[in-house]
Amino acid sequence: MNLSSGSSAPPSTVILVTRNGMGEAGPDLQQTLVTKYFQILLADGRLPAAVCFYAEGVRLACDGSPLLDILRALETQGVTLIVCTTCLNALALVGQHRVGLMGSMADIIEAQWRADKVITL
Repeated sequence: MNLSSGSSAPPSTVILVTRNGMGEAGPDLQQTLVTKYFQILLADGRLPAAVCFYAEGVRLACDGSPLLDILRALETQGVTLIVCTTCLNALALVGQHRVGLMGSMADIIEAQWRADKVITL
């Protein structure tokens, strides 16, 4: 299936990560799913412009996350990772964040407005 719009430039996409995993399942399955999602995304090469983490999603950018190496690889490939500072503060995780830029909700909104497509996990 060809979903291209006829433009030579690929659409810019922003992924919003709002939970510490993916889907409505137990924590282990949620972690497995989100890890597999980002592994495939990285391997596929069709990368988003940005990934924004807020609410419980900020935990994926912190100590103990199974995604840290994958997220670092995405950054190396030019993907901007924005981690909500308000959420890090609320969850007492400020000193534990290991990947991405600490940003405000205004930064997340700016990334959304610049995107052609927004995907929420």
